[in-house]
Amino acid sequence: MFPVIDAHNHLWAKWDTLGGVVEAMDDTGVAIYCDLTSNVSLAWGGGGYIISPGDIQGFFSACASGLPHRFYGFTTATLTPPPGPPLFTDAAEFLERTLVMLHDHVARGARGLKALKELGLQYHDGAGRLIHCDDERLGPVWEEAGKLGVPVLIHQADPIGFFQPVTPENEHYDTLQKFPAWGFSDPKFPRFEEVQRHYKQLIQNHPRTIFLLPHLANWPENLDYVGQLLDDCPNAFVDFSARIDELGRQPYRTREFFIRYQDRIFFGSDMPASREMYRFHFRFLETFDEHFAPPDYDGTFGRHRWHVHGIGLPPAVLKKIYHENALKLIPGLRADWEKT
Repeated sequence: MFPVIDAHNHLWAKWDTLGGVVEAMDDTGVAIYCDLTSNVSLAWGGGGYIISPGDIQGFFSACASGLPHRFYGFTTATLTPPPGPPLFTDAAEFLERTLVMLHDHVARGARGLKALKELGLQYHDGAGRLIHCDDERLGPVWEEAGKLGVPVLIHQADPIGFFQPVTPENEHYDTLQKFPAWGFSDPKFPRFEEVQRHYKQLIQNHPRTIFLLPHLANWPENLDYVGQLLDDCPNAFVDFSARIDELGRQPYRTREFFIRYQDRIFFGSDMPASREMYRFHFRFLETFDEHFAPPDYDGTFGRHRWHVHGIGLPPAVLKKIYHENALKLIPGLRADWEKT
């Protein structure tokens, strides 16, 4: 119905396969695509995904220069190393290195800062202590992003079922069989509610920084909570990427939420680009169709957890969610939009 900005996705550092991505975008009206992890490489494996070092220049050369105005990228700076070793042993040195990289990448064209869920779940300091997102040692990073005028898109937690025992009674049992690395029921991980508490505290600690919360702040099962979070934190905005299955089983409540918070929601898919994947999203947002199958987390349609129902949003709301809100949130994006 309107041109779309996919403001939450990943190119997985596969610069030689952009032709297929662009073709899917052109066929479905996706004008601009965001690669949130432009300076790291992601690959499916290990029961989930594997993080490897990358080079943001590859993104700029292939996308920002090779396909101007169709792609923009975020940097993860130093915040997304492969899990295992401590994130830092010398906090001051880590902070200095992070800020230098953040400044460099923003100066070269990065439009924001991205942190993956490993922060708050798996990264420890040199003493073995878990590093929460609101750790005061990281505070200057979030503050600096605000001073630079770039948003922070930070993933915390995951569907609440991922934190529960992996038994047939768990609604995500099949998912956790397919992606076992996404199971966080082991006591070595913090509890879901604890992660959410640190998440909200982070946002409130840095009111001059814009925080973009993917996956409906990872609590789409509890839209009352998400709504209260948005009410309490005017510097927070949400996308609904990879959570339409949770939303589509509560279509009346979801439609009410999207209309009420229409200025605080932006489009993101977080799935490999394909015509079928994008058309599914449009069907969910634009129609009142009932009982159709969503894609899996990897964008395929061979397995689904349950069927969903469309929420038939009004055109004025769709326009904001499809592109207008992203244009307000992402620096420099309007100039790209006017040239697509």
